[in-house]
Amino acid sequence: MRPFYKIEMNMYLSMWFMAIITIVFVCGAIYGIGYMKHYKGRPLRNTLHWINYAIAYASMMLLCVVQNSIQFLVCWEIMALSSFFLIIYESEKPETIKAGINFFIQSHVSVVLLTAGFMMIAAKTGSYEFCSIPRYCAHNNGMAAFLLLFAGFAVKAGFVPFHTWLPYAHPAAPAHISGVMSGVIIKIGIFGILRMISWFSIDFVTAGAIILTVSAISGLYGVMMAILQHNLKKLLAYHSIENIGIIGMGIGLGCIGAGNGDTVLATLGFAGALLHTLNHALFKSVLFFCSGNVYHATHTLDIESLGGLAKKMPWTAALFLIASIAICGLPPMNGFISEFLIYSGLFGWMQGAEPGVTTGAVFSILALVMIGGLAILCFTKAFGIIFLGSPRTEVDAHEMEPCRIVPLAIEAVIMLSIGLCPGLYSKLAGKAIECFPYASSEALNTNVNLTLVGLAGLLFLLFAAVIYIAKSRHNARRAVAEGPTWGCGYTQGTPKIQYTATSFVKTYVQLFSFILGNKKEKKLPVGIYPTDGSFESESYDKLENTLIDKPLGAYNRLMDRFSFLQNGKMQFYVLYGIVFIICTLIITFLFC
Repeated sequence: MRPFYKIEMNMYLSMWFMAIITIVFVCGAIYGIGYMKHYKGRPLRNTLHWINYAIAYASMMLLCVVQNSIQFLVCWEIMALSSFFLIIYESEKPETIKAGINFFIQSHVSVVLLTAGFMMIAAKTGSYEFCSIPRYCAHNNGMAAFLLLFAGFAVKAGFVPFHTWLPYAHPAAPAHISGVMSGVIIKIGIFGILRMISWFSIDFVTAGAIILTVSAISGLYGVMMAILQHNLKKLLAYHSIENIGIIGMGIGLGCIGAGNGDTVLATLGFAGALLHTLNHALFKSVLFFCSGNVYHATHTLDIESLGGLAKKMPWTAALFLIASIAICGLPPMNGFISEFLIYSGLFGWMQGAEPGVTTGAVFSILALVMIGGLAILCFTKAFGIIFLGSPRTEVDAHEMEPCRIVPLAIEAVIMLSIGLCPGLYSKLAGKAIECFPYASSEALNTNVNLTLVGLAGLLFLLFAAVIYIAKSRHNARRAVAEGPTWGCGYTQGTPKIQYTATSFVKTYVQLFSFILGNKKEKKLPVGIYPTDGSFESESYDKLENTLIDKPLGAYNRLMDRFSFLQNGKMQFYVLYGIVFIICTLIITFLFC
């Protein structure tokens, strides 16, 4: 395929991501204006914050259009640096600085991997232009370079095991930054992977199998960890990992279709990935913005301390519920459409395939089913504990101002329009789909009737509306007796007898205790009239503990053995410099 045609097709892919970035950044800015009113006493810091916000937006837009790897890395660094400053807005908090440094270090791990991959290509072709990649693949096995680049982009996207920065950065950042970060900043990793797939010519079946496996693990692990969380924003952060896994499953499926020359499979996989990228950007930013409303209304993100907010914050509750339905992949919302495309591809891949391939397809379907089911459990817990029932603590909560509701409502309308008119959005994504090998917008329109799916969603809404109207009219014609809820034998019920977030998922935690990390501390009460009993539970990431905490602890213990070298005496430091120079001279004479 001619390079200029490739560039033209890639520009449609860029336009798709630029539209997503712009929608989320604009809604985030409108929301952020209201959010930042709570920090009026920081004029200089607020000015720097909005400057970095604009820089982050500009750098991401440039990342979508540059066609040179050096320019790409420069924009990548600018994006990482501006995002770092956005995250550490509340730098007076130690946990915020820790989260920012974690993000910054892992961003540079990403840069190192990307640089190595681009240099491997440039060393063989003598060019840093993206259009030189097909020439590189024509004379070399491009799998090693592709996997290096995939790993670099996977760190930014948050695939397991490169996910560990998300649960720290999202809770530390202001709510509008968390929404932008989850909505679009991690999606730049997805954009990078898709951009490379459009240029590389490799064994796509092997690459697709690797991506599909990593993505299924990411989706499952993300949602399983999300259920354990008591911090609302940390819960949402793990759901970002889950949805990145769903997007990755679509990418892996598309790659397998491209490797097998299967137009339908490639189209459904890549179309599902592109649509879910848009869908996740919308409903996850809404969820994070809602978490900001909850935080400013109650001054806490601890789910265990919340309750009954639907009466005091009806708009926030309604928007959180709409976004929860969407993220769970339920009709008639947008999340159902993209997952429907991925399901269609997986079932099509399974039919008529070899036994080994069928087994892989079955496990992928089961993984996607489990992700959806566990997501429903998680958001039933989150919405029920936060917005329903009675308040667990006394808070003077109230609804936020319009600038913190309107942008969420706009995104909710777009989400519903995708669910009811998916054919329109599939046409908008059609040109972007065609930049991938064997993918075709015509195959999407031929093999999946998205208009019928949207119509089914509309009929479902109409049916629900009819039932609601009929019930309301029936209740209006008769007297409805009201009284206190039966307290299960308690004469004076308190909010403490309600389900807590921990008790709601107790059975789940026991069932998957071999995978999930959960620390428990309890103090058993003593005496006839005990008053001092307590129970606390805290989740931790076993993968982070194994891959980062333990190796880092071993490294620190090793370095402690050499702490005597840092003794504070100037003459010793001068001696170290002299020894270093002598060793350098000896090595130079011996090996040069």
